[in-house]
Amino acid sequence: MTNPNNATITTVHTAAFTAGDALKIPTLRILQDDGNLYDGADKPTLDKDTALKMYDTMVFTRVLDERMLAAQRQGRISFYMQCLGEEATTVGSAAALDEQDMIMAQYREQGALRYRGFSLEQFMNQLFSNEKDLGKGRQMPVHYGSKDIYYMTISSPLGTQIPQASGYAYAQKLRGLAKTTICYFGEGAASEGDFHAGLNMAAVHKAPVLFFCRNNGYAISTPANEQFVGDGIACRAVGYGMKALRVDGADILAVYQATKMAREHALKHNEPVLIEAMAYRLGAHSSSDDPSGYRSKEEEEIWRKTDPISRFKLWLVKQGWLDEDADKAKIEKLRTEILDALKVAEKVAKPGIEHLISDVYQQPIPALQQQLDELKQHIRKYPDAYPVTSGRMD
Repeated sequence: MTNPNNATITTVHTAAFTAGDALKIPTLRILQDDGNLYDGADKPTLDKDTALKMYDTMVFTRVLDERMLAAQRQGRISFYMQCLGEEATTVGSAAALDEQDMIMAQYREQGALRYRGFSLEQFMNQLFSNEKDLGKGRQMPVHYGSKDIYYMTISSPLGTQIPQASGYAYAQKLRGLAKTTICYFGEGAASEGDFHAGLNMAAVHKAPVLFFCRNNGYAISTPANEQFVGDGIACRAVGYGMKALRVDGADILAVYQATKMAREHALKHNEPVLIEAMAYRLGAHSSSDDPSGYRSKEEEEIWRKTDPISRFKLWLVKQGWLDEDADKAKIEKLRTEILDALKVAEKVAKPGIEHLISDVYQQPIPALQQQLDELKQHIRKYPDAYPVTSGRMD
């Protein structure tokens, strides 16, 4: 008999519930807090140059975040979002990808962007929305994007990148490309309707997309236990008929290994994989947030001991690949370079107002041109309210 329901029919004759916690997803851990591997751990194949690039990228992200949050507090930029405590999730996963795999980020993946080769100058130009910014000043700070390194421009609305990633990966498959798409999001975004639509679409159409959930415990101020009752996010993959992996998000070796495995599976079988990285957001949600209103300092200190950078550094030292004194000197030099780049970028002129309507159509349509003309008239009428823009208008 055919089965039009597309479901397993196992007949029983006595009613019984399947418990909501019947499915338990294990968490992959390879690297201990002291820099040693767990006994029997499946150590990834990782050469020295790649390992050091991963470490340098995490350190760059940490130092950049510290400096730019301070810049926001000084009023030099309007907004910022840190990756504090989650560096291993984005750097470890990015390192496991091909350089032409598409990255669709949420807004805490600057580590993946840096690993791909985004320069310090490019970071600063975007954060200051100056005329050298690739996005021409149209986006909020930390909403990066780069066509050259396959990093889709970040969008503020939560979760919109999830179904987009399904569609992009499906197109990669149709074109015969041996490439995948990775889509980053938090556990809060997994409560959006776009999450369910995107995963179901990818599963049904067998799109080679990696859904990477950073479960960092909080959706702004809402703790995970007030967001959902199920066993995290990874278990939801089973409901859509796809493979799932859960990893320790502070263990960069585990993240790298899981992402590499997921990518190989996605390309070999042309189907999606959901990865859940169990992490902790040590910083605030953004520069507009104060976490002291919803969690304690004691809680933060417990998780601070699992710092992903310190853990990976200990492992590198044990391999004889990292000299601690040289590393300290490099970090101090990096702090100077970042501050110098900040001072340069904040003095670069802002983009011309004409860029507000460019790049949508080959030539701006009359309606857009009319709106721009009206905006210019308004600015000319109230120049004191728009000192930067009024000084650059024709």
